[in-house]
Amino acid sequence: MPTKNPRINVVLEKPLYDSVRRLAEKEDVSLSLKIRDLVRAALEAEEDAALAQFAEEREKSFKRTRALTHKQVWGS
Repeated sequence: MPTKNPRINVVLEKPLYDSVRRLAEKEDVSLSLKIRDLVRAALEAEEDAALAQFAEEREKSFKRTRALTHKQVWGS
């Protein structure tokens, strides 16, 4: 089935390839779909880690005395 999505060629070591193949077979999906899902999960994990680090940095400079109340922000 032709697709307009971009493609990537990846070279994996045999043990890694075998692990991904087993996961794909277990879930009854193609290797391509399994790799896509794994890449998506990895990117989400990276984003979560970056946001957590950002939050930690913001937390260091937080001053309760300078924070706005719920009423000040939302008006009720």
